[in-house]
Amino acid sequence: MSRPLIAAHELMARNADEVLIVDCRFDLADPQQGRRAYLAGHLPGAVYASLDEDLSDLDKIPQGLGRHPLPEPDAFARTLERWGWRPELTVVAYDTVGGAMAARLWWMMRSLGAKAAVLDGGLNAWREAGGTLQTGAVERAPSTVEARLDPQAAMDSAALQQALADGAVTLVDARAAPRFRGEVEPLDRVGGHVPGAVNRPFADNLGANGRFRAPEDLRADFERLLAGRPPEHSVHMCGSGVTACHNLLAMAHAGLPGARLYAPSWSGWISDPERPVAKGEA
Repeated sequence: MSRPLIAAHELMARNADEVLIVDCRFDLADPQQGRRAYLAGHLPGAVYASLDEDLSDLDKIPQGLGRHPLPEPDAFARTLERWGWRPELTVVAYDTVGGAMAARLWWMMRSLGAKAAVLDGGLNAWREAGGTLQTGAVERAPSTVEARLDPQAAMDSAALQQALADGAVTLVDARAAPRFRGEVEPLDRVGGHVPGAVNRPFADNLGANGRFRAPEDLRADFERLLAGRPPEHSVHMCGSGVTACHNLLAMAHAGLPGARLYAPSWSGWISDPERPVAKGEA
């Protein structure tokens, strides 16, 4: 399996016919801002992925699946076909927010068993390395894709509730500490966290330069957090199943693969008013 991160100089050395580069820039407050930024300048050959339109199925929100429900495999396959993806290509995702958006696509590709990586440092790293930009939309020859997601890659609300009741998993919440404690809640109708969850803000995975910290440092962090529990017995969440993937990416970078995603995350958890809510520290 390919490494989860790729440096700008490594990407520059790859042949264009070996990779599919995907621009994942997205702003929750302005959903079209990422597309506008992509059209104004992106990595050469890159296609654009909208969190709302390509990496989510917003029609499923009423089902209690959170603000960014995962698309059905067939729908995601149609997106991959439009991008011209083929199994031999490594998908390289990037953004301008430390991989917070790009990690969602990385996780989705890995859940298909496909090769994928996130550009460490994103667009800024590319430009710092002397990389040029291309303007306008990129059209690629379409492909034919059959998508089958690993059923063990994610966990639904019912399974999570049972696993927590059994003490079988450690639930890791990637939101910032004030949101986790319920002191502020800018996006969802209820603040707080799932009882029993532990807090690991995804921003802690990054150094001051906006790139991922060393694998050994991240491994030490997550091993402390899991307190002896193997990574495959950890489940990751956030507000809507996006930045949780950043913690999954960090664990893979640290040599701790196998953790799962609770895709509905906080917004899905609170869709059922009968589910308990905790506030304060874990």
